[in-house]
Amino acid sequence: MIRNDKWIEKMAKEHGMIHPYENSQVREGVISYGVSSYGYDLRISNEFKIFTNINNSIVDPKRFSAGSFVDLVAEECIIPPNSFALGRSVEYFKIPRNVVTICVGKSTYARCGIVVNVTPFEPEWEGFVTLEISNTTPLPAKIYANEGIAQVLFFEGEEPRISYKDKKGKYQAQTGITLPRL
Repeated sequence: MIRNDKWIEKMAKEHGMIHPYENSQVREGVISYGVSSYGYDLRISNEFKIFTNINNSIVDPKRFSAGSFVDLVAEECIIPPNSFALGRSVEYFKIPRNVVTICVGKSTYARCGIVVNVTPFEPEWEGFVTLEISNTTPLPAKIYANEGIAQVLFFEGEEPRISYKDKKGKYQAQTGITLPRL
């Protein structure tokens, strides 16, 4: 069952599911963030890793080189044409054992050819979310730190036999922008 804003607020306040938590939709002069009808619009922090091909690397998820990125701390990030950047959420999430999430990009960015890719938050996963932001256009694209970037939808169900925490998932309790791991 998809959960609504009242359930999300209760879980954030009583169980620390989202921290910091914004109990309303912040919209004035920014790309919106905070609780919505059936989800939570998370923000992207001011820490970015911008993909570069200056080292002529091969993109290999088993041997991904940190040298393929330029690190940036700023209030805005320019993503080169047909490239991508990694970022992390402002919010730290602690997903309950009987909940799974799906995270989708916000329409404001999607309408500009900027696509956000995030995998589901599995039951009992916790951490800052690493976000991949793709610029699908032939022009540089700008994203804004501390503003909305993606919406998280929460689905509650039966408790799974094994959770992300039980299987000691490799991205458990990540604190920064986390590159691929084996």
